[in-house]
Amino acid sequence: MTKIAIFGGHGKVAMELARILMATGHQVTSVIRKPEQQAEVAGTGAQPVLLDLAAATTLEMAEALRGHDAVVWSAGAGGGAPEHTYAVDRDAAIRSMDAAVLAGASRFVMVSYMGAGPDHRVPEGDGFYAYAEAKAAADAYLRGTGLAWTILGPGSLTDSPATGTIELSPIDISEGNDTARDNVALVVAAVLDLPATAGRTIDFRDGATPLAEALAASV
Repeated sequence: MTKIAIFGGHGKVAMELARILMATGHQVTSVIRKPEQQAEVAGTGAQPVLLDLAAATTLEMAEALRGHDAVVWSAGAGGGAPEHTYAVDRDAAIRSMDAAVLAGASRFVMVSYMGAGPDHRVPEGDGFYAYAEAKAAADAYLRGTGLAWTILGPGSLTDSPATGTIELSPIDISEGNDTARDNVALVVAAVLDLPATAGRTIDFRDGATPLAEALAASV
């Protein structure tokens, strides 16, 4: 059994991920911001922990991660003011990585997006610009840590049901990149059990290849 912490535990991907991990024998802590989210998160089998990521210090995050083997970052500001996006998607994400190092949680899976990086080509002034900049900075920082990291880059998220089949993609932000959130959860769960995916950035979208086969091809 592995003990896994999920930041952003009330999100749709995180909720499904918690269900999958609990069903496969793992122990899950879901870090959430609002007290009213606790009952729903507990319904997945995960242990809810309250922490405001935008305000939490590295030490406070590290305390929440004590005893965990792995961390999944699936949190996000969800749009809004650029300063809030930077505070969560960049600054809090980076603090969580430092916290994982302090806590000895050596495995770290980052849920990013397809096309993330310094060459994201999102123009300044676009509503997506702050998010693209924040994710580029957080992903780059993660690559420079000593953690056993994997960065996942799903395409455009949908609420379609999981198929368990994906397609590994080159960086491509054109049309046709739909990715079911439930497929993202399946991929996160799979890479947590695949140490060979450490040190890899994996862009993917819904496709026709069974995800175990696709992920094996990625390493």
